[in-house]
Amino acid sequence: MNMFDLTGKKAIVTGAAQGLSFGMAEGLMEAGAEVCIIDINPKAEEVAKKMCEKGFKCHSVIGNLGDDKQRVEAFDRSVALLGNHLDIIVNSAGVQKRHKSEEFPLDDWRFVLDINLTAVFVLCQLAAKQYIKQGTKGKIINLASMLAFFGGYTVPAYAASKGAVAQITKAFCNEWAEKGINVNAMAPGYMDTEMNVALTDPSNPRYMEITNRIPAKRWGTPDDMKGTTVFLASSASDYLNGAVIPVDGGYLVK
Repeated sequence: MNMFDLTGKKAIVTGAAQGLSFGMAEGLMEAGAEVCIIDINPKAEEVAKKMCEKGFKCHSVIGNLGDDKQRVEAFDRSVALLGNHLDIIVNSAGVQKRHKSEEFPLDDWRFVLDINLTAVFVLCQLAAKQYIKQGTKGKIINLASMLAFFGGYTVPAYAASKGAVAQITKAFCNEWAEKGINVNAMAPGYMDTEMNVALTDPSNPRYMEITNRIPAKRWGTPDDMKGTTVFLASSASDYLNGAVIPVDGGYLVK
């Protein structure tokens, strides 16, 4: 038996119109899963169409995960598109705001926490309720960050949200593991994505400083997220619960 085979599995991936989340969604589809993308970006519809043209099963739902009503509606529509069944949810949508900590605006704090933390909390609850209603096992995969371990600079809201994602992953595990629900998180390191475009400019001194610290000597890509995502979504990880797995080229341990 191929423990990593996801044929017939139904998955939701948030924020997958681009970036790491797209890589994770693509990895699930390549392993056989049917995926529904939730994103505020209308580009999600184009992405889903292109994936279907490649022979994958992919849907899209446009919704603002920072809005209490829209996030529940987006989840419900996604489950309906997946045939009223769910096996996997990947909570990977995220936003970033940068300001000096002493000047960080409260509105930006709330914006980051609403999407990076509150949406994850609610979607985890909704997924768990769906699995329990179905009477099936289920996988919940959250996206933490290196800033679940470090504080970072000029990103107190992001650091707080990702540290909290790591902790609620552990808290949910304690209550849901006995129900057959696996709740784990991935902590990406420095990734070459749209969110980090300012840092990946070779003229930025921080670029070489960061690159030299990474034992792999390169920044990660969306493709680097695929293997761990498929592992956490598959039966291969059935006895792994409450873990926060770095995907960072070794950055954390240097």
